[in-house]
Order: sequence, then C-alpha cells, then structure tokens
Amino acid sequence: MSGASAASEKIPVRVYGGPTALIEYGGLRFVTDPTFDPPGEYPMPLPGAHKLVKTDPSPVTAADLGRVDAVLLSHDEHDDNLDNAGRALLAEVPVVFTTESGGGRLGGSARGLAFWQTAELKRPDGGTVTVTGVPARHGPVGCEPISGDVIGFMLTSDDLPSVYVSGDNAALEHVKEIAERFAPVDTAILFLGGARMPFAFDCALLTLDSALGAEAAKTLGARRVVPAHYDSWAHFQEGRAEIEAAFTEAGLADRLDFAR
Repeated sequence: MSGASAASEKIPVRVYGGPTALIEYGGLRFVTDPTFDPPGEYPMPLPGAHKLVKTDPSPVTAADLGRVDAVLLSHDEHDDNLDNAGRALLAEVPVVFTTESGGGRLGGSARGLAFWQTAELKRPDGGTVTVTGVPARHGPVGCEPISGDVIGFMLTSDDLPSVYVSGDNAALEHVKEIAERFAPVDTAILFLGGARMPFAFDCALLTLDSALGAEAAKTLGARRVVPAHYDSWAHFQEGRAEIEAAFTEAGLADRLDFAR
C-alpha cells in the first residue's frame, strides 16, 4: 500500500452516471469509461438482434469535464462503457489506459496494459502516479470469447491514498488477488448494478451485484466505496436502494459515497 501517511485525505471523485467518473489524483485528472451519448438502443457486437438500452442521459458532456490527463478504459467493445462521444474524447486525451487488445483496436494514444503491468505519469508537482492494470472478468469463467477482455486499475503514489477502479468485473477471486497486493485500499470505485442479460451465460452476473460489492469492499479493506455503473442502462438489476441495503446489512453503510 502507498500513501499510508495520507490515509485521512479524501481523493476527489465525481460519478456522472453509468461508468463515467472523474478522479483528481496527484494534480492529474483521470476519467473512467467515458459515456455521454443520449438514451436509446445500441446494437451489441453479437450474433442476433441483441441491444443495450440506455435509459437516462448523462448529466454532463465531455467538454463539461474540462482538462483530462488520462482515461482509464476498462474495455472498448461495449457502448455502455465507451460510446461515440466517449470515443471522440479519446482523441483529445494524452493517454488512454485499457486492455492489451483494446489498445490495438483503438490505436492513437491508447496504451494496452496486461494484468499487473504498470505505467508511470508525472505529476505537476514533480511526483509520480503509478497506474497498475489489475485483473477483471466480465462474466463467469470462460466468458472472454463472448464478453471480451476487461481490466481494472489501481492508482498509487508515495504520498497519496490508493484508488481502485474495478471496471466491469464479476470475479471476487480477482478482487482477492488485488487485495493480496494492495489492501487496505483507500477508495474503491466499484462497478455494481448486478448486470445480467437473459441470453448471456444463463443470465449469470456480468458485474458485481450489491452483496458481492459489499464482500469486495471487506476483502479490499476499503475505507471508502464509490458505486458506479449501476444506473442509466436497462440491463442493471440493482440500483442505489439495493446497494445501500446490502452495505447496511454488511455493516459497511458508513463507507458508501455516491459521489454525485
């Protein structure tokens, strides 16, 4: 763990609906999975007429975010994690961290990271932020040929508390691996919502649900949990009420920060 001496510092995080959040860390501004397109139906890259349905508009445009120093893109193949307006933003950002396969598809400033691979960014004050790609799986074991590759991220710096971004991860075993290297984590941005689709993997979870999110928070020793990617799309089975109930039952209600 890095930044133990700064554990009381609260890293600024703002969630803008779906998976899109702004993290201000060490003087740098990171955006997760940028999505700004209007509500509507978005075809999925699968055989058949399957679609993602966006139900609510983003409260901001890409321009509203101001300067963006880096994007943390969990994966590029689904419109609910990277839409048309989000793709336009990538062209304006100095670096986009994503999966290795996504880096090849996107080109430009995209930089693919393998699990546990690190990259360093210079802070305005002369320090360094380390971005570590961490394991994630977008569904049950063996889902990758259909759901695609996905990655999470850890932000660390010598004098700052750590920040974990789960991405679209449904695997608690990966959370345990991450905890073995980084726990306790200060801020965990968990993509929740319990995403399921009736035609995919016998309706298995594609992301963490609320109960698994609470378990992940315990495993990570997270001081603060910022829920993301639980709203604005029809395939989410759980929302804020279910998240609050699960964390209350787990005795973790005081760690929740919806960061709106």
